[in-house]
Amino acid sequence: MDNPVLKFADVPLDRAEERRGDPEWIAGRLVRDDTRYIPVWRDLSLIDDGHGAILPTAVICEGQAGGVSTVGADVLTASCETVFLGMEGDRAVFAVDLSGSDEEEAVAAAGGRGKFQDLWRAGSSIDARGAALMAYARGMLYWHRENRYCGRCGHATESREGGHRRRCTDTDCGRNAFPRIDPAVITLVEYRPEDGRPPMCLLGNHHRPPPNVFSTLSGYTEPGESLEETVAREVFEEVGVHVSAAYYQASQPWPFPSSLMLGFRARAETTAIVVNPDELLAARWFTAEEVRGFGEWGDESASCALPRRDSIARFLVDSWVSEVTAL
Repeated sequence: MDNPVLKFADVPLDRAEERRGDPEWIAGRLVRDDTRYIPVWRDLSLIDDGHGAILPTAVICEGQAGGVSTVGADVLTASCETVFLGMEGDRAVFAVDLSGSDEEEAVAAAGGRGKFQDLWRAGSSIDARGAALMAYARGMLYWHRENRYCGRCGHATESREGGHRRRCTDTDCGRNAFPRIDPAVITLVEYRPEDGRPPMCLLGNHHRPPPNVFSTLSGYTEPGESLEETVAREVFEEVGVHVSAAYYQASQPWPFPSSLMLGFRARAETTAIVVNPDELLAARWFTAEEVRGFGEWGDESASCALPRRDSIARFLVDSWVSEVTAL
């Protein structure tokens, strides 16, 4: 099994942090003809399924340098929030929130092609570069909508530093807020018997669709808790299994709405499963040979299916299968 590409990571931009604090530079870049804009409408991303494309593509609006002379002005007029994302060579890239318009108006302002779709569902079929840009734009604009008012005094906040800070407008408060993410662990639990039986991994069948997918276990880190402690707690809470060690594997931005998935592998001390019905429908131990017989995500004919190819859950499963098979 080949390791999948971890979508939504590796944003192909220079984030140009040294430029964010210059409002005149930001304002000038925002209206240049060569600037690019990534539209978002109510947490949905603009994706083009037509125009002869083999695969869906991210719609990125361009000014005159891209041959579309009016789109830049139209998308800025319709935007209720803009965030500077970074530089692509000499070209600035901004996220633009079109949520103040209805969907038809938003599509028209962005050039009239494509439709707004859920990136979580469409991301697996979009090229890695486009998916990373749309995820970054979606995550930043979501944060702005959730932080329009000060968490300390309740006054309105305003965007600063190209959208990478919001400041309370009350002069007696002046509290700064910065973009935040919610760290979550996602874990492949393995058991390696000492009696010669093949290694096994523990996968859970979650409440979310598709109904036949068996995936890794996950949960959010709580205050006062290390990532390793989160792994042990979440595994025990979901399936009643104790783990002795947890090893970091990889991470993936997951802007649905604002998480960072931190991938681990953990060794199980016990194998008896007690499923928490609030968390899972079922959980089972599988050998690598059994996992290789799983269907793909979306294959309703398979009794058991793998996680999506663009997910870190799939990365963890495929990595484990490849390692165990090589033993």
